[in-house]
Amino acid sequence: MTGESLNILQDQLEKLKQLFPETFTEGKIDWEKLQATLGKENIEFHNERYVLNWAGKADAFKVLQIPSTGTLQPVHEESINFNTTENVFIEGENLEVLKILQKAYYRKAKCIIIDPPYNTGNDSFIYPDRFKESKEDYQKRIGDKDEEGYLMKEGLFRKNSKDSGHFHSNWLSMMYPRLFLAKNLLRDDGVIFVHIDDNEVHNLRLIMNEIFGEENFIEQIVWKSKFGAGAKPKAFITVHEYILCYSKNFSFLSNLSIPLSDKARLMYNKKDEKFEKRGYYGTWPLDTTSMDDRPNLRFPILWEGKQIWPKKQWLWSKQRVEEALKNNELVIRENDGKFSVRYKKYEKDAVGEVKKSTPLSLIDNIFTQDGTKELTELDMNAIFGFPKPSKLLKELLKIKTNENNNEKEIILDFFAGSGTTAQAVLEQNKQDGSNRKFLLVQLPELTNKETESYKTGYKNIADIGKDRIRKVIAKIEKEKAEKPDLFGKKKQDLGFKVFKLSPSNFKIWRGNEITEENLEQQLDAFIDPVKEGSEKENMLFELMLKAGYLLTDKVETKELFFSVNDGELIIALEEMNQTVIEKIISLKPKKVITLDKLFTGNDQLKTNVVLQMKDAEIDFKTI
Repeated sequence: MTGESLNILQDQLEKLKQLFPETFTEGKIDWEKLQATLGKENIEFHNERYVLNWAGKADAFKVLQIPSTGTLQPVHEESINFNTTENVFIEGENLEVLKILQKAYYRKAKCIIIDPPYNTGNDSFIYPDRFKESKEDYQKRIGDKDEEGYLMKEGLFRKNSKDSGHFHSNWLSMMYPRLFLAKNLLRDDGVIFVHIDDNEVHNLRLIMNEIFGEENFIEQIVWKSKFGAGAKPKAFITVHEYILCYSKNFSFLSNLSIPLSDKARLMYNKKDEKFEKRGYYGTWPLDTTSMDDRPNLRFPILWEGKQIWPKKQWLWSKQRVEEALKNNELVIRENDGKFSVRYKKYEKDAVGEVKKSTPLSLIDNIFTQDGTKELTELDMNAIFGFPKPSKLLKELLKIKTNENNNEKEIILDFFAGSGTTAQAVLEQNKQDGSNRKFLLVQLPELTNKETESYKTGYKNIADIGKDRIRKVIAKIEKEKAEKPDLFGKKKQDLGFKVFKLSPSNFKIWRGNEITEENLEQQLDAFIDPVKEGSEKENMLFELMLKAGYLLTDKVETKELFFSVNDGELIIALEEMNQTVIEKIISLKPKKVITLDKLFTGNDQLKTNVVLQMKDAEIDFKTI
């Protein structure tokens, strides 16, 4: 009740919307569509083609194209087994992080699993996608100060209310650049799974089709997420969500398969003379009740001088049946004059490989309550609202696109939340002995002071994710100590490196355009590019990333330089003289990166180094 009289305009619009819903977009009339609907001739649409468009799409592309100069700073004290693990947790805004990862992780991820905001009207995710601006602009826009005028995106969310005229557009503008960058990180045989519900599933399909290509759509999986009464937004009780699955390039997928379920494996419980190679077998009826009328499948089987006819027809052709009889792959029994003909299926194929099954487009028997239960088992009860069950994600991780069990597979999640994906990776590796590595990204979104998570000591969402990973690792290590025989001899990666999004360590990559006011500062940046207080290890990882090396690539500390990937890349940050140069060249690296300031006052040495590196066919760069 508002106390106001009837809004005639709004009432008329509602009537029009009921008659012609297709002419409305985000609550506003599309006049061109309305005119076309009413039969007006010679309508010229501005975009005469099938295309997804929304208010702000051009700006989303601009945001996508702005390069990042940020870096990722290692945090040893929050990590486990930092020097040996290949699992990574990055604390920072995901769009900025995805940009930073582009060069090093281009086509490296085998699988991406994300659970983005569903845009229910209560989500807080809309924030300006700008990462570097002047202090004046920054203060003017949010009324606060940043130490150096750099925006690192902590706590700048806005609720995307359904009352907004650009409700769907805001969500699309947030999702589009992130999905675009994510595609670059997928391997050619990689797949992406995106959780969503009815609020945006239609728009998600459209932007996924635009970014990944409609030909790379694999499935819209339905997840029966509730076993009891779910939400009732309109007329039906909603008990499901969706998971959209797309491939990077479907032509690179040989097949999609999953291991046989426990129930299916129980069907294989008999032995014959092929047991050593084919394993156990089960039997299935050869007589089919198919309504398809195929006379060539209706014939007698000769057995012990008797003819056995199907009720309707056999599943196999006569030739295949005769081969099966010859190879002892049919089981025939007679009982009171009635015959039973069943065929054998072995748990292993002809070359001894365990058979796989095909995944279904429906996932049930895993519910949202399971996610809450999993956190309770980790002593994190009521810490995070509605976490996805790790059991659900493990079902996705079981799906194989190409068989290579010993291959390292990077699993990326850039809406990491409470860290469910990390738990799923660690536990599924324990279960099937695979070599998956997780790469998680989560913004340190501040927790509400009234929530249990804040009262427990978790000041932001990223802290929840990191602590959950530690607890999962501790749980697995305890299980391993108590029951070592269940783990086999294969060593599992039970650790993770923590990195935090930070401004560049190098002034030349942090500055703004040269102006009369900042000319002296910019010249200083070129004389000494290193920011005061920058640590060698921070510079090391920044240069590794910018040179295209992974955060988990092997790093060795030599006397005066770092060796990456067994000498493939050399980074020298302390000293440069003829002895160091000769030592570096003797390692035959592909690339050498060093600081230009190490040659200050000795131009002849730099000239000699450039010539020596060129003669040795080494790519030499100075910063």
